[in-house]
Amino acid sequence: MGDNAQDSRSNILEAATAAAQYAHQAEKLSYIAPEHDSEGAGTAIQAEYITPQDPIIITGDGGRLPGVPLAEAEKLNVLKAQIEGEPGDVIKGEAPTDFSPSPERGESPEKGSNKENGTTRKSQEGSLRKSMPPSRTHPLFPPLPLYGPSSISRDLQCMVFRTSSFFLSLGFLGVIVLGSAFTSIPLMFRHIWKRLTFRDPDDERPFNEEEKRRKKARKEQARTWKKEKSRRRSRTKMDDDNEDEAGHGEFIPTEGGKDPIVCDAGYYARRVGLDVEELKVQTEDGFIITLWHVYNPLEFTPMTDAQRAARGPDIFTDSGPSRPGRPKQKPKFPILMVHGLLQSSGAYCTNDDDSLAFYLCKQGYDVWLGNNRCGFKPEHTLLSYADPRMWAWNIRQMGVMDLPALTSRVLAETGFQKLGLIAHSQGTTQTLVALAKEQRPDLGDKLTVFCALAPAAYAGPLIGKAYFKFMRLLSPSFFRLVFGIHAFIPFMMTMHSLLPGNLYGAMGYRVFSFLFDWSDTRWERDLRDRMFQFAPVYVSAESMRWWLGRECFAKQKCILATRDEIREEEREDELEEYYATEAGEENPPSHYTPQHERKPKGATAWYNHQVPPFALWVAGSDDLVDGRRLLRRFEKGREPHVRVVHSKVIDAYEHLDVIWAMDMIEQVGREVRDTLWRTCDVRDRVRVPVGCEEVEAWVDPKDEGLAKEEEEREEGQSGSE
Repeated sequence: MGDNAQDSRSNILEAATAAAQYAHQAEKLSYIAPEHDSEGAGTAIQAEYITPQDPIIITGDGGRLPGVPLAEAEKLNVLKAQIEGEPGDVIKGEAPTDFSPSPERGESPEKGSNKENGTTRKSQEGSLRKSMPPSRTHPLFPPLPLYGPSSISRDLQCMVFRTSSFFLSLGFLGVIVLGSAFTSIPLMFRHIWKRLTFRDPDDERPFNEEEKRRKKARKEQARTWKKEKSRRRSRTKMDDDNEDEAGHGEFIPTEGGKDPIVCDAGYYARRVGLDVEELKVQTEDGFIITLWHVYNPLEFTPMTDAQRAARGPDIFTDSGPSRPGRPKQKPKFPILMVHGLLQSSGAYCTNDDDSLAFYLCKQGYDVWLGNNRCGFKPEHTLLSYADPRMWAWNIRQMGVMDLPALTSRVLAETGFQKLGLIAHSQGTTQTLVALAKEQRPDLGDKLTVFCALAPAAYAGPLIGKAYFKFMRLLSPSFFRLVFGIHAFIPFMMTMHSLLPGNLYGAMGYRVFSFLFDWSDTRWERDLRDRMFQFAPVYVSAESMRWWLGRECFAKQKCILATRDEIREEEREDELEEYYATEAGEENPPSHYTPQHERKPKGATAWYNHQVPPFALWVAGSDDLVDGRRLLRRFEKGREPHVRVVHSKVIDAYEHLDVIWAMDMIEQVGREVRDTLWRTCDVRDRVRVPVGCEEVEAWVDPKDEGLAKEEEEREEGQSGSE
């Protein structure tokens, strides 16, 4: 009896200790401190794993808070399991099914999930940390800072960071603005000198004559807009049998006249006979992001406010039927477009009919423009702008959370199982990160093709500029002192709202040109001020620290490999070239590796069998990122699962020329249109885009090989008979 009583007291004491520890851990991770939350609605109750490396916090009322460090999330779940009488290594909740053990990822069965006595183990037997897939990318994605619920000390800390960063980041921005102004002086004097000597200052621009012609035509259109508006004919009945009518029909502008230069993608769409509706999308960690749908108002009925509102955080739950109001003819194939760093997807809408989004829409695609978290208007289901947890994210969360949420909503609205993805710059980064086998590879099952414009996987020489080196010298704590723990230099957004469009556009171009070595040589200069109405947007200081701080991209020069891994791969490539061109293995170099000891080319692959086909357009004169290096990685066979269906290096192009150059449609747009159709998996169910009537479907070499083997096998059988 004595032993039983002692065991009982011991169990009670352990349970009480676990309960106290759980309460303390929950308080640390809660939305509202439990003592101020009588109903427990904002109290953390458990961590849910979006991926094995991405936990989010679930509150008492089902609310969601952004991710926390893995150790903190695991501790909360283990303590919860203990006080509920479950084994300490069990974490309640369904594991992400796409992260079960797979030979493709080199995982052993004992690391996966199984079910014993009705209990689901999460990714998974033993502690989560021990059972996670081995991560090569940890040095590239260090843990984000942990901020608890509001308190006097935390609010004071935030105030200190906001005050210091306001003045210090403003000083940094002032230096950049002065630098851009100083470097503009020679250009200004050169322009004046050419004017004084009766020469055209723009005579060296490659599209000078075309720019003049378009400017003249635009002025004529503005003069006649009011006269034509009253005489515009009404739309005639659509011929249901004409599948190409969307491409060949008349697109009637509903806006016109002189361009007021506004930050409104819908306005520019209406100038070319299209329109835009805005949807709200909720991510799995509670952010509300915007999704723009570009459509032809003559054949599509926009949604109601209720239909455009954000839905629950669950993604890829279903692909519903086509919405009412769609034409009876075949639907258009959906494509999602994602923007670059400090931009919004309005960047695809600034060049009238030569805008990539409008071009693809008129060619016959269903175009959706995705924007990342915060954007022009930071929104979250629980958090406010002032809460530092609102800004505790970087490129990893944008890829693992934002991109799947946008993809899921487009598929749900259109009723398709897959879509085509187009991304530029940072948009390619978040896609490349999300598709990695250690991140969220199941996203690849939802994509027919990934079209990467100016792919940003490797750093270009620009990362060595003095101001970028300065940011790399700052320690993480000092970086937060200079740039804060909230939005990155929010004063830029204040100026965006206060300055006239043309003045802001001129200043924006000068500053960004100075920072990133861009020029407007190939852009239509008359439209340049429009282009900078959609930049910058709100981004977190943590995301900029990931790009430019001392720990991550700026140090490693790559998004999914460390410097040591890159050097090792370069050494292996040098050896391979030596064996192929010199004396081979008869006269090996000092660092020779015998054939049987060499690692297979795919040993350091970033992607598994779920990765979709890739198409890449590389800007050959791009100093910001090194797209050629990514192409070489594919050519060298380091990604055995990646199937490159199209690749092109445009030598004269700079980083933004792939979306803004005057000849972008000829160099990029038409090829993107054809590639989307070539890889479309439902060609018999959708409208044929204009100009794609002769484009043949792409056949996966693997499928082609299997078909050939089957054919040979059948021939062999018939021959034997």
